[in-house]
Amino acid sequence: MISEISSGILENFETKDTARERSLKLSRKMVRLSGRAIKSIHRGEWDIAEQLLDEVSTLNQEIISELENHPDIFHAGFVENAQQEYAEASILYSILKKDKVPDPAELSVKDPAYLLGLGDVVGELRRVILDLIRLDRPHEGEELLEIMDEIYSTIMLFDFPDALSRGLRRKGDVARSLVERTRGDITNAMEHAKLKERMSELEKKL
Repeated sequence: MISEISSGILENFETKDTARERSLKLSRKMVRLSGRAIKSIHRGEWDIAEQLLDEVSTLNQEIISELENHPDIFHAGFVENAQQEYAEASILYSILKKDKVPDPAELSVKDPAYLLGLGDVVGELRRVILDLIRLDRPHEGEELLEIMDEIYSTIMLFDFPDALSRGLRRKGDVARSLVERTRGDITNAMEHAKLKERMSELEKKL
């Protein structure tokens, strides 16, 4: 009797272990390809980024299907991390392409993963703005700064325990710091540009 019971339990464990190994492998690939997509976005390689995001979307659907009967594994943490990276890359792509930003349902990701990915977009937008400043185009960063601020304000709406928000409050604190620093960087760069222009005009008069 006991052996029959244990055999059934063992079979369940083996099934779960197989599903876990497959989904873990897919999740790691999602993270890797999402990172490559973000790099392509920063390089302006839009076609490559879009292709990578399509691949990540397919991987995400495979994980969802694989773990349909294993919610305990789905919520173990590694799937959420992969979906977070996917959300970050997808949102960043949409913002910089001036497309409609996808929502969690459109990406097939859970709300906490989406919000955490959204929070990480703030850092990526700061990186874009710093590149614009280096190219003497700080004024082009003002619109992106507004988006950074909007993301921060959105994140701060979700003042819930970490068990629900998965550490979103910390993301909000980081986002606030990045927004403030970036605002200062843009202001300084624009003031420097104005000073440079005045000096150039003065030299012409002399």
